[in-house]
Amino acid sequence: MELLLKEEVYFIVGACIEIRKTLGYGFSEVVYKDAMEVEFIENEIPYIREAELPVYYKSTILRHKFMSDFYLFDRIIVEVKSCDEGINDRAISQTLNYLKASGCRIGLIINFGKFKMEYKRLIM
Repeated sequence: MELLLKEEVYFIVGACIEIRKTLGYGFSEVVYKDAMEVEFIENEIPYIREAELPVYYKSTILRHKFMSDFYLFDRIIVEVKSCDEGINDRAISQTLNYLKASGCRIGLIINFGKFKMEYKRLIM
C-alpha cells in the first residue's frame, strides 16, 4: 500500500529534523515556526503560514474560520507544538477537526518540546 503524499511528508519531516538538530528543544512554538518558514523557503516547499481556512456547516461557510500553523503543498495541514507531555489527544482531535473542515486528507503534528522531536501523521 502506497502512502498518501509520501514525498511531501518526507520533505516536511526532514526540514523539522534539521530544525531540531540545529535549535535543540525548549523554545516556544513561534521560534520553531519561524525556523520552519526559513527551511521551507530554502527548500522551495510551497506553504502558507497561519492559513485561514473556512469551516463548512452543511453547505454554508461559517463566519469563523480556523488558522492552521502551516498549509503545505495545497494539501497538508501542519500543527506545531512545543510541549513536554508530547502529542496528546487534544492535539490529535484539533488536527482531525482541521482536516475535516479543510477537506485535506493529511495532517502532521510536529512536537519540538521533548528531548527527541516527535511527529504524528494523521489521515482523514
